[in-house]
Amino acid sequence: MKRFVVFFAVLFVCFSNVQADGLKIGSPAPDFTAPASDGSQVHLAQWLDRAPIVIFFYPKDDIPDSAQEACNFRDNFTGFRDMKVTVFGVSYDSISSHKKFIMKYHLPFLLLSDLYHSIAKDYDAGGLLSPSQYTFIIDKHGTIVYINRSVNPVTQSLELQNALAQL
Repeated sequence: MKRFVVFFAVLFVCFSNVQADGLKIGSPAPDFTAPASDGSQVHLAQWLDRAPIVIFFYPKDDIPDSAQEACNFRDNFTGFRDMKVTVFGVSYDSISSHKKFIMKYHLPFLLLSDLYHSIAKDYDAGGLLSPSQYTFIIDKHGTIVYINRSVNPVTQSLELQNALAQL
């Protein structure tokens, strides 16, 4: 039994999102290309001149925390638009799933599909079954200027707007 517990403790450490040398404020944002819910391909570098960019990773389409977070962004989206902020949501779900999620909740921003988990991994948000609920703000130079690794789905969008107002 003791070996069993030790084995799972080692697995937990190996698959957890330990942030030893990971992304920090001031780090360059990892570039990526991903399929988007509108059928386009989003290449981060091509969006930098429209900065700032908010990228929020969420576990899965249409589960309570994800729906609450996405709807919070939707309900406060005018504030992001007024600040000329681009918002991208990222999960491991397919484009088909994203489209249903957008239709159900009337989401006004693009969702990106990270089927191979590469974007989440590059942003230290990768998990085995779903990405961690992390959020990043990237400036026009491609630099990470804000990181939230303790997301509250209810207050997230207003916290981001406050952070953006101070940039």
